[in-house]
Amino acid sequence: MFRQRSGSSLCYACGKLNRADAAVCFYCGARRPGLWGFGPVLGRVVGRLDTARLVTIACVVAYAASLLLDLPAALRPRGLFDILAPGNGALYALGATGALPWAQGRWWTVFTAIYLHGSLLHILFNLMWVRQLAPPAEELFGRARLAVIFISAGVAGFVVSNASGVLFTIGASGAVFGLLGALVRYGRSRGGAFGLAVFRQYGQWALVIFVLGFLMPGVNNLAHAGGFVGGYLAAVVVGQGEERAESALHRLAALVLVALTVLGFVLALWTTFIR
Repeated sequence: MFRQRSGSSLCYACGKLNRADAAVCFYCGARRPGLWGFGPVLGRVVGRLDTARLVTIACVVAYAASLLLDLPAALRPRGLFDILAPGNGALYALGATGALPWAQGRWWTVFTAIYLHGSLLHILFNLMWVRQLAPPAEELFGRARLAVIFISAGVAGFVVSNASGVLFTIGASGAVFGLLGALVRYGRSRGGAFGLAVFRQYGQWALVIFVLGFLMPGVNNLAHAGGFVGGYLAAVVVGQGEERAESALHRLAALVLVALTVLGFVLALWTTFIR
């Protein structure tokens, strides 16, 4: 049911047809081009995912959980930028990152913190940009590559931020900047009138949002900068749809990153409530 033992399947490296049980790709020489028969099912699973919708659901569920874990803190009267702000304890329990969690060995928080948010305005702003940027990025890169870019950029942003000494941080904005970085990379590599238009539009957006980050309280611009660079570099590594079709290797990478994110939430809950 899950493993194809006969027939043909696409090579994860070059995207060309081979026997499902081939030891080496006939065209590019990649070993086990059918991924031991699991290549087709990986393609079907990842191919069904709408990245923007998946990210939205994950963020909303994580935000609701952070509110429910400490309702008194969430309902405490605060300023405009802190409406329905979860308590720090709840955010820590669900996997907030920063230099402090890192010092305690909570390495997985660079994955989980992407989906945590500090207020109603925070999550609305980030999800608005996810819905704005994910569809064009998905069209240009493909679903699996978009997932790789988004998660890798979010992780890169937090690695830069944590290493720079930011004590406690959360949010999808580093991953959002990663989408901008990937689109800027596409525009540069594509060239021509269309590529130049893409480069200018998303480059200007990135610059404007980055500058605004210095004017708003509590914004982690280090994560923004790291996310932009991470998204740009991820786009270089995975390539774009016009260069080559998505392969099973892209889908496998996406599933591995999603699995690490799920594992991160499991570890966060385990270390906080069970261990």
